[in-house]
Amino acid sequence: MVKELRLPVIWDSMAIDQLQKAYERILKESYQGAITVRNGIIDAIDKIQEQPYKYPSDRFKKNNTGNYRAFELYSYRIAYKITDKEVLILRLRHVKQEPLPY
Repeated sequence: MVKELRLPVIWDSMAIDQLQKAYERILKESYQGAITVRNGIIDAIDKIQEQPYKYPSDRFKKNNTGNYRAFELYSYRIAYKITDKEVLILRLRHVKQEPLPY
């Protein structure tokens, strides 16, 4: 039997701020769109705790040993780090923004 890995998800304060700003930008155009994007991103991140290695390694992370991962949803790129004890949500950026290596 395979042991289920269930790591807690911790949001970096910058990532929380980025999600809030994205929500507010979309809200100016569409209330339902803002709710859909925010809830979709939160739901996808909640599922990471069950399968943290589901998404590919983050190609923008320098010297990435595989513990930095990223995925795209609703034209937003979500980057996170897997540790032995938790999954840390690092940033949320629109895909049209210039990628920032880190």
